[in-house]
Amino acid sequence: MPEKKILIIDADVASRNFIARNLIEKKYEIIQAGSGKEGLISAWRDRPDLLIVDPTISDLKGEDLAIKLRQDSRSANMPLIALSGDASVMRIKSCLDAGFNEYITKSGQAVPLLNEAVDRLLGVTAATAKEGGLLIVFTSAKGGVGTSSLCANIAMAISKNQPEARVAVVDLVLPTGSIGPLVGYEGSQNIVTVADLLPTETTPEFFQEQLAEMKLWNFRLLSGSPDPESSNYLNVLRIWDIVASMKQAYDYVLVDLGKSLSKISLPLIQHADLLTLIVSTDMGSIGLTKILMDYLRSKKVNENSIYPILNRAVGLEGASKSDAEKVLGIPIRIMVPYLGSNFSLANNQHQPFILKFPTDTASVVFMDAAREMTTLAQKSRME
Repeated sequence: MPEKKILIIDADVASRNFIARNLIEKKYEIIQAGSGKEGLISAWRDRPDLLIVDPTISDLKGEDLAIKLRQDSRSANMPLIALSGDASVMRIKSCLDAGFNEYITKSGQAVPLLNEAVDRLLGVTAATAKEGGLLIVFTSAKGGVGTSSLCANIAMAISKNQPEARVAVVDLVLPTGSIGPLVGYEGSQNIVTVADLLPTETTPEFFQEQLAEMKLWNFRLLSGSPDPESSNYLNVLRIWDIVASMKQAYDYVLVDLGKSLSKISLPLIQHADLLTLIVSTDMGSIGLTKILMDYLRSKKVNENSIYPILNRAVGLEGASKSDAEKVLGIPIRIMVPYLGSNFSLANNQHQPFILKFPTDTASVVFMDAAREMTTLAQKSRME
């Protein structure tokens, strides 16, 4: 990991020095400021890669500091971590609303939480997110809505639309991956075993040569955790490194998160070229998706990069496209029609729906969705 510069803004000298010693051991370069105004000057002058701020500093309230940083082009994209003894819900909300990426309460668990947040935020930057192939992330607010099936079938449709394109799929559904069983993968390599490798081993060449080739599906697969116990050993700090390396090896990297929204998945969502949001037609799913949409807006996820799919594949009943749009406040891009038993049949036989039922309306929908999604992802990358 290249040396990164971190600015600590805290009026308490002892607290600053304690944080600094911990981060210096991790090979970060540390600069310090004892006041908000001093920290603001340092942020613009020294251009740190990340700021750790005690928002209770008296001369310039932490929220005001964050707003000023976010409004200036020199610091608009700097990751900000609030590290505070104030554990009130109102303070946490006001700091996050002002632009802090994380809020950590000073406690016995503060150091490991801070280390994890620093490593994660410094692993993903606006510059690195724009490098390599296009990143398309699939997620949902509720399990059982077909996220993994749609991810695999649209990946296959991208390959069919663009035979020359190199396409890879990463299964990050936790605690147990779901795409491997769907496409008939039986190997031992998975996200847990790969995350255990050294960064020097997980090169773009490694992913070009070593990822399992799912020939019927026309993509390479990094399978998910094989069981809940294995997922406990997943080295989550390696996730972005792995995805970034895969982006150097492939034209398209599709990541299936399922309904897993966490500190692991949020950086992928925030830096995806396209976020595919799978919505079921039941009002419970739509209501949960509305909550998820509000959360994504609070995290500054660009709505133009969100691609909602209404999946009616498994049932005729439920809300219409217009009903879902009224609740979500965002257009539904495409609707998967009712497929009856055909969808389950294709899944159970580990076959792409397009190959199993080439004349079905849904096969046309998958192909159209793949074309539109890749176009929008390319447009998002250019913005």
